[in-house]
Amino acid sequence: MALRKIFQDGEEVLLKRSREVTNFDDRLGILLDDMWDTMHDADGVGLAAPQVGILKRVVIVEADDVKIELINPQITFAEGE
Repeated sequence: MALRKIFQDGEEVLLKRSREVTNFDDRLGILLDDMWDTMHDADGVGLAAPQVGILKRVVIVEADDVKIELINPQITFAEGE
């Protein structure tokens, strides 16, 4: 596993639209593993693939020692602003 650079607010890669994930293969597994390592190294609680320069719809979140991997997430309900 490898640590990846985390892009910061205002960097161009974060302004682009991510692509849907269609291949659930070893490369996706490596990306997820790298994202976990990168997030833990940065003492974070969540990370999206574009934040490490990969324009794919992938997000990881860890809360209360529960790890969640979201692939192609969609907002299906919203309330309020």
